[in-house]
Amino acid sequence: MLNKTPTQVFSTAAALAPVVEVSHLSRHVPADGGGTLRILDDVSFSIMAGEAVAIVGASGSGKSTLLGLLAGLDSPSGGSVRIRGQDLFALDEDGRAALRGACVGFVFQSFQLLPALTALENVMLPLELAGRRDARAEAAQWLGRVGLSDRLGHYPRQLSGGEQQRVAVARAFAPGPALVLADEPTGNLDVSTGEAVIELMFSLNAEAGTTLVLVTHDGALAARCGRSLRLAAGRLESSR
Repeated sequence: MLNKTPTQVFSTAAALAPVVEVSHLSRHVPADGGGTLRILDDVSFSIMAGEAVAIVGASGSGKSTLLGLLAGLDSPSGGSVRIRGQDLFALDEDGRAALRGACVGFVFQSFQLLPALTALENVMLPLELAGRRDARAEAAQWLGRVGLSDRLGHYPRQLSGGEQQRVAVARAFAPGPALVLADEPTGNLDVSTGEAVIELMFSLNAEAGTTLVLVTHDGALAARCGRSLRLAAGRLESSR
């Protein structure tokens, strides 16, 4: 029997550990007229490396609140979120920002590109923040991979919605995050453009082995995921 080195043991354990661990997560706020509004209530689940998971449910079910908590952009009323074993809410705001920069990419419905930066500069930004000396070359390569080699110097206002979302996808995947969070990534796109963006995201996800978690009302997009977490009135109704 072969003996594993400590590095090999650690690598194996890391590969088997969940990328996301949510335990008894709750978010409660005061309701109009007194009482408490339970936006999320005792939600628990785990997501493994390389999984693609859709968060689905009716409007007001708590989907976007859950995504915000996974990103550490909001604070829970109770429970915990661990990203690669690190308890998000044991960190201060700077610590959470550092963890996001190291591990998490984002794709938003409204693209969230910086209007004063070109497509190339938008993709370079997270790479530069991570201290990458090859940020320009790497960003150009990623824009080429999403079909925008001829748009490097264009500003967001000069790009179509589909092109802006492609820039956002490149920006999310370029730093090599363990986790990409997407909030209604096709919500502002027409059907054909949305389908193209879906194909792109899943292609990059499979290629990079990134864990993908997305909020969506799009049944076709949810069906492309290996698993769906269905929320109803702030509670996890099913996970399949």
